[in-house]
Amino acid sequence: MTLDALLVESARRLADAGSPSARLDAEVLLCHVLGVERAWLYTWGDREADDAAVGRLRELVARRAAGEPVAYLTGEREFWGLRLATDPSTLIPRPDTETLVEAALALAQAPGGRLLDLGTGSGAIALAFASERPAWRVLGLDIRPEAVALAQRNAERLALANAEFGESDWFAALADESGDTQRFAIIVSNPPYIAEDDPHLAAGDVRFEPRSALVADDAGLADLRYLVKRARQHLQPGGWLLLEHGWGQAAAVREALVAAGYGEVASRRDLGGHERVSLGKKAPR
Repeated sequence: MTLDALLVESARRLADAGSPSARLDAEVLLCHVLGVERAWLYTWGDREADDAAVGRLRELVARRAAGEPVAYLTGEREFWGLRLATDPSTLIPRPDTETLVEAALALAQAPGGRLLDLGTGSGAIALAFASERPAWRVLGLDIRPEAVALAQRNAERLALANAEFGESDWFAALADESGDTQRFAIIVSNPPYIAEDDPHLAAGDVRFEPRSALVADDAGLADLRYLVKRARQHLQPGGWLLLEHGWGQAAAVREALVAAGYGEVASRRDLGGHERVSLGKKAPR
């Protein structure tokens, strides 16, 4: 069987299983099996596939047809042009989250500074920012030790020495040995923001992602409101808080930011035109 024929077979099986990106998924999985880039497939699709490759691909396609995310099957996902290792201990980085990175970079015009990424997961946000602002120091924190280990491995793979990661329940680890509170020019977070009864939790990739990184109380707003309340004491005067949230939560997050005393409160839209990130500025003094 040629590689082209194998791709057709795989894409058909995924389409029959309801995948909206069947051909792309098939190509990504075959590239993973062969250890090649997609451009290679377009050039050498008439080559014969060996039995081992056929068997491995069919196994992965069966798992994808059952719903497993491609990023977990291949162990990686591209985000902000960076190839990140992924595993089921963290959320899969998504294009919409690049809106948060773009907003943070637009505010990071000083020659240097400190950025804090809370609930860092795979380190996607922290590492994307660090790659664009090498003179800044970036700290990513997560409550799950396996996520911290994954983020640190990604930093090492990408040789981003200005990013470090640690274990913390939100801000808990940010007091230094003298008891002083660490402060940052920018704090970002993509926290849990899905309501417990949201029907989307039973569909697609999220079925396989850690529920603790997805679901929050108070119709998904509990962690967002907690971060709005607590972040002020960890921001430098004039520092910014930026939060990713659900497409229908922008007004509630803006209201919380205003009520907490932040200025210049606004929201930014994602690639689909939805308000995805809201932000506010701590008073300069």
